[in-house]
Parts: sequence; structure tokens; C-alpha cells
Amino acid sequence: MKLQDKKHVDKMQQSRVMSIIESVTNVVSGYLIAILTQFAVFPAFGINISFTEQLGVALIFTVVSLLRIYLLRRFFNSVKG
Repeated sequence: MKLQDKKHVDKMQQSRVMSIIESVTNVVSGYLIAILTQFAVFPAFGINISFTEQLGVALIFTVVSLLRIYLLRRFFNSVKG
């Protein structure tokens, strides 16, 4: 790798703190979007559950999404391209 290329790669890498901030923002926004989507979509399909149950459903989908993101990221990081 040329020195110029290495400098470009170094500038593109994120600090650990920024990675944590990005991850937390992603998870929290995904959770809130899931809850809002459920409020709009569930009644249209005749699904009537309590607010607490909606929070639980959103949490399950959030965990599944986190696992998907993590596994795909690890997969693509392992593929040298």
C-alpha cells in the first residue's frame, strides 16, 4: 500500500468514541422508528396490543436488527476486497 493510500485509509477510520456514538444513535433511532411504525401499521392489520407489548415487540426486532448488522459487518470485514 502506498503511503498516500494509507493516509487516506487512516482518515476514513472512525474513532472508538464516534463508533459508540454512531451505534447508540442507530439503535435508539431504530427502536423509536419501530415503535412509531407499529402504532401506524398494527391497527391496519387488526393487531391490537398494549403499549408495553408494543415496546417488547420493538425491542425484539431491534435485537434481531443488531445481530443482522453485526454479522453482516463481520462477514464483509472478513472478505478482503
